[in-house]
Amino acid sequence: MTRSRAEDPNVCGVTAAIAVIDGKWKTILLWLLETRPHRPGELRRLLPGLTEKVLTQTLREMEADGLVHREVHEVRPLKTVYSLTAFGRELSEALEPLSAWGHRRLEKLAGPQRVS
Repeated sequence: MTRSRAEDPNVCGVTAAIAVIDGKWKTILLWLLETRPHRPGELRRLLPGLTEKVLTQTLREMEADGLVHREVHEVRPLKTVYSLTAFGRELSEALEPLSAWGHRRLEKLAGPQRVS
């Protein structure tokens, strides 16, 4: 899905929301940042398959969408901390019922297999 779909006023609201969270890492980063602010190095350690390049790109997209706040502390070496904005927290809360539905679906799929 293209990022422009998230800004198209004629698109369905669900499509616009999905465009903002589209990608492998955004929902995971939302939930990690919901617990507390994190430095980029912490996020990379918590998500071993995430490269520095993809983390930076994803956090920049989330910042552009108003979901995260980037704070740079002027110390040497520079210290950068990411936290959720109020808008990001609102999205995270909106995703809770979807997450619960997804878990119920996974339980249903893992249930007893029918024999033909």
